Amino acid sequence: MKVSILGTVARDTILFRRELILKLVDEGHEVFVFCIDYTDETRQLMHDLGCTAIDYSLSRAGLNPFADLAAIYILRKLFSRIKPDLVLSCFVKPSIYGSIAARMAGVPRRFAMLEGLGFVFTDLPRGMTVKQKLLRKVQLFLYRIALPSIDKIIFLNRDDPIDLLDKNNLKANRVEVLGGIGVNLELYSYSEPTAGPVRFIFIGRLLAEKGIFEYVDAARKVKASYPESEFVVLGGLDEANPGGLKKNQLQKLLDDRVIIYPGYVNDVSEWIAGSSVFVLPSYREGVPRSTQEAMAIGRAVITTDAPGCRETVVDGVNGFLVPKFNVDILVDKMTYFINNPEAVKVMGLESRKVAVDKFDIDKINSKLMRVMGLL
Repeated sequence: MKVSILGTVARDTILFRRELILKLVDEGHEVFVFCIDYTDETRQLMHDLGCTAIDYSLSRAGLNPFADLAAIYILRKLFSRIKPDLVLSCFVKPSIYGSIAARMAGVPRRFAMLEGLGFVFTDLPRGMTVKQKLLRKVQLFLYRIALPSIDKIIFLNRDDPIDLLDKNNLKANRVEVLGGIGVNLELYSYSEPTAGPVRFIFIGRLLAEKGIFEYVDAARKVKASYPESEFVVLGGLDEANPGGLKKNQLQKLLDDRVIIYPGYVNDVSEWIAGSSVFVLPSYREGVPRSTQEAMAIGRAVITTDAPGCRETVVDGVNGFLVPKFNVDILVDKMTYFINNPEAVKVMGLESRKVAVDKFDIDKINSKLMRVMGLL
């Protein structure tokens, strides 16, 4: 078959869809991968995977209706020219506009995969902002238009279809829950935690909704009692985002030696392997890829009892679930590992077991292909 995958950022698409593309190509399908920011390098990387790179334009965060209508028109033309048998649209805006365009172009099979509901469906400590409320209304309106064009809508966790569809009286043709996008268990192989001071690691954009402020507040409190403990932060600043950690705040944390911040790193897995416990106090996720990677490497996890996050931890077995926004309980669970260092390895081994059972990318991609009728 001709299969089109509609993504956004090329590097992220390569990182997260590589094994799926290879599996589709290996099964004899002709694969076209749509992205908005191809370079000569990423275009060649796609070629090396055996697929065809297709450029298109889409504003991931914009609210310009004329630009969005133009995106539908361009996608419809591209689909009409390529004539795919199947389109898989990933993320919110591609799922909405790509599915509408695919239906207009007469694509026989149309699937959308929402890897989380995004900022507009994320609870914040001080409640929803006016901007969030407006964006949610707009997005729900667009979903009502797009859902009839989607044969199956695929979610990663069990909470998202409830929060999007059931609570807003939206009707989907069919719903599937995938359970995560998975990780390559060979690339993210088990490694035993090193002896020495307990080192915690946070990986994610440095935004409020990712829990960065709870993480650094907890780090300050833990280091006041256990100065030998270490706290790593991997992720980029986004100062344009009102909920982002600011450069001066980051510098203060570095000056006070609260965190270790290496900046951009090429191999995240090495940093995970060099740490003891993975921490993600996020307010909402699809099923976080970073947590799956840490579990595959064999790290205990502290994360929030929130949509997507709770899919990764059996509380008290491979880590702990903590309430959103609660720094004191986060501190308590961090100090547990400091006072019980044997739990780092024991719970880390349990994480690896969960990763092998639930997050093996080969199993997940096979399930996804069955959902789309390709296996």
